[in-house]
Amino acid sequence: MGTDRTVAVFGAYGHTGRFVVAELRARGLRAVLVGRDPDKLKALAYGTGPSGTTAYGTEERATGTYTTPPDVRTASAHDPASIDRALTGAAAVINCAGPFATTAAPVIEAALRAGIPYVDVAAEIEANLDTFAHYAERARESGASIVPAMAFFGGLGDLLATAAMGDWATADEAHIAYGLSSWHPTAGTRTAGAVSRERRGHGRRIRYTGGRLEHRDDAPPTLEWRFPEPLGPRTVIGEFTMADVVTVPSHLTVPEVRTYMTAEAARDLAAPDTPAPAAVDERGRSDQTFLVDVVVRSGGAERRAVARGQDIYAATAPLVVEAVERVLTGRTRAVGVASAGKMFDAPDFLRALSPHITVELFS
Repeated sequence: MGTDRTVAVFGAYGHTGRFVVAELRARGLRAVLVGRDPDKLKALAYGTGPSGTTAYGTEERATGTYTTPPDVRTASAHDPASIDRALTGAAAVINCAGPFATTAAPVIEAALRAGIPYVDVAAEIEANLDTFAHYAERARESGASIVPAMAFFGGLGDLLATAAMGDWATADEAHIAYGLSSWHPTAGTRTAGAVSRERRGHGRRIRYTGGRLEHRDDAPPTLEWRFPEPLGPRTVIGEFTMADVVTVPSHLTVPEVRTYMTAEAARDLAAPDTPAPAAVDERGRSDQTFLVDVVVRSGGAERRAVARGQDIYAATAPLVVEAVERVLTGRTRAVGVASAGKMFDAPDFLRALSPHITVELFS
């Protein structure tokens, strides 16, 4: 084990990685900045972070004094020895570097060699499936903690669905509706999406039905979803399948898991000329707002959980850092590869996300 408060961030200078580094520092954890490009790593350490400030604070930069000196380490997913060096002395690693089809396995292998927990923010369905399939047994046998998809997509929906289930052992169906005001994708989001589409065959989509994943060649349906106010009824793309179809069924007995996306956000994502997110506040967040509406049904009963916040990329940071803190302090409920809802006390975890994300549970 490494120093208890030191966390390596693989892909630290990416859009989400910068938010993660800032969140680690805000919580008093030391971030080791890891990535392929030494110049970008140094720019993050001594230049600008997501809000136009340095990753270690404007005052420290101005005076030239750093309470925690920046730790910059170059590593590539194609060079296992470089990842081993980058993780030296770390207590955990957060993987923010997509596409995760390329980076997840090498970083997990390095984490297993180092004997430290691994957490990632992968939204790629196929990459998350790979993590469960390839590492469940090894991680369980070694007592390792591996938490994939600990992000806005995959992690938050899983926590909300788990909390909404409450004392239900099973449910008939779970619906996760994403009410995004807009979606300005990062370059990483576009690349990850292209990799997923290539892996499943261009034009094909995925849905989770009858207790299994199913590939489809037809177009997804367009529906109306009645979001809580102030969003209200909105046109959504039905079966807009996200990583929740991996995380939720990995531990909850729910044969039907459906995810939906507001049509406007889906159009933004599909358009090749939609610009990347632009910061509008001191924290570097965009003006995007979100409402995640989760409904689970069993027989004639229905339970609901709702989350609200600003900027899906920024919201990933408190999710993944909270997860790492809980793993490092032993506040876990599982060993091996586990999604957020299985690894953690879901209601308690969601409460801890305030003020970043506001959550309401209805039964």
